[in-house]
Amino acid sequence: MTWLLAAVCGVASVPAGIRWLRVSQREHYLAPAATRFAWRWWTARPVNVALLVAGVGGVIGVLWDARLGFVLAAAQVGPVGLSVRGVTSPLAWTERLRRLAVASGLIVAAVYLVGGLLRSPLIVVLGLILLPLIVDLAAAVLAPLEKALGNRWVKRAAAKLKSVDCDVVAITGSYGKTSTKNYLAHLLADHRRTVASPASFNNRMGLARAINEGLGPDTEVFIAEMGTYGMGEIAEMTSWVTPKISAMIAIGPVHLERFGSEERIVEAKSEILDRADIGVVCIDHPLLAKLAEDRSDTMKIVEVSAANRVVRVDGREVMTVPESVFPSNLAVATGIALELGVPLEVIKSKLATLPVAEHRQTVLKGEAGFTIIDDTFNSNPAGARRALELLAASGDGRKVVVTPGMIELGPQQARANAEFATSAAATADDVIIVGRTNRRALLQGASAGRAAVTVVDSRDEAVAWVRNRLGPSDAVLYENDLPDHYP
Repeated sequence: MTWLLAAVCGVASVPAGIRWLRVSQREHYLAPAATRFAWRWWTARPVNVALLVAGVGGVIGVLWDARLGFVLAAAQVGPVGLSVRGVTSPLAWTERLRRLAVASGLIVAAVYLVGGLLRSPLIVVLGLILLPLIVDLAAAVLAPLEKALGNRWVKRAAAKLKSVDCDVVAITGSYGKTSTKNYLAHLLADHRRTVASPASFNNRMGLARAINEGLGPDTEVFIAEMGTYGMGEIAEMTSWVTPKISAMIAIGPVHLERFGSEERIVEAKSEILDRADIGVVCIDHPLLAKLAEDRSDTMKIVEVSAANRVVRVDGREVMTVPESVFPSNLAVATGIALELGVPLEVIKSKLATLPVAEHRQTVLKGEAGFTIIDDTFNSNPAGARRALELLAASGDGRKVVVTPGMIELGPQQARANAEFATSAAATADDVIIVGRTNRRALLQGASAGRAAVTVVDSRDEAVAWVRNRLGPSDAVLYENDLPDHYP
C-alpha cells in the first residue's frame, strides 16, 4: 500500500510541482515565495480551503490508515484558479527553471523512496504536501550555483563597460525608475551618445545583458536602472557598473513586505551612492532629505525637489512641471542632465516631447471612444493618487476605476488599499475590484463612497464589463494589474 501511495503521490506531484515552479519563476526564484503564495492560494477561496482541509486531514489520517493518503493526492486538483501553464504569466522553461525542476524533483523522489523503504505513509504524504517548501529549498540551494553561472556574463559586461569608458548614471527609487531613465535619455539625446538599460532590466543579469547587447564603442553615457529586493544587491551591481552619478528618486512602501520598514528600504537603496562621485537626491521625502544631508559630508550631493510641481535644483527654481509629466522624475532627470553638461535651455526645449513610459498613466482611446488611463504597471500609493487626479480631470462622462489593488506593502497593504478605494469611490461612478488578493480591503474602503462596486475574478471580466458599458465622454482607469500567479 505504501508503494502504491508513493506512486500516486508521484503522479500528483507533477502538475502540483509545476504550479509552484511557475510561482517561483515569477517571484525571481526568491525563497520562500512558493510557500508564501501556496498559503495565499489555499486560503483564497472556499473551495480551496475545503481542499486544504481535506488534504491536511489525509496527512493526519495516514497515521491510522494509509489509504487516507489518497485524499491528499486527490486534493492536488487545487488550488483552484492557479493554472499550471499560466496565461498572463506563462511558465517559461528556461535553463534555470529546468535546473530548479530537476533539483526539486530529486528531493521529492528521495522523500517518496525513503517513505517507501521505511513503509511510512506519513513520510510519503509529507513529500507531497510540502512541495512548495521543497521548491523554495531547492531554489535556495541552487542560488550560489546560479550566481556562479551568471558570473561569465557579468565579467564580460564589466570588461566591455571598462573598454568603452563611458559615464555611468545609476538610478534607483521605490518607484519612478523607468520613467526617470527615459526622461534622462531624452534630455541627453542630442548632447551625448546615450544607451539606457531597456524596459525593467534592473537587476544583475538584466544589466549584464543590457551592456553586452547594447553598448557600442561610441557610447558616452550608460544609464543603469537598479532595483533591489534586499540588502547588498545594489552594492554588488555598483561594484562592476560603477557610477559617476547616482540618483535616488522617491521612497515609499513598495516592497515593504520584504524590507519591513521604509528606513530599511532607504538603507538598501542608498548603496547606489557608495561608489559614485555625485549623488542626485530628490529631497521631497524626509528620509531622502536626511540621506542627502548625511551624504553631503563625503560626496557632492545635488538636491532636487518637485514640490508644487516646480522643479528646484539646489534650492533654485528652474522650471514648472508640465501637466502630463511625473514631477519627481523630471526633477531628478534635470539634476543629472545639468551635471552632465546639458544647458538648462536645452532641457526646457525638450519638455514638450518627453517620452511616456508604457502602462504608467498612459492615456489612450478605446474603440468606443472612451478614455483609457493605463496605469497597470503601478503599485504604489503616490502614483495611484495621481492616477485618480487624471481620472477626475477626464471629462464629464461616466468614470470607472478597475483595480486589483496594490501589493508588497507589508503591514500597510490593507490600509493603503482601503484608503485608495475610498478615494476611488469618491472620484468614480463605478469601482471594479479584480481578484481576491486585496478584495476585503478594497470593499471596505469603497463602501464609504458614492460609486457602485462590482467584484470580478479576472481582468478579462473587468475589460468586458468596461467595453459593454462605456462610450464617448466616459473614462476608465486601470490601476495596477496582477499576473495570474496572484489569487
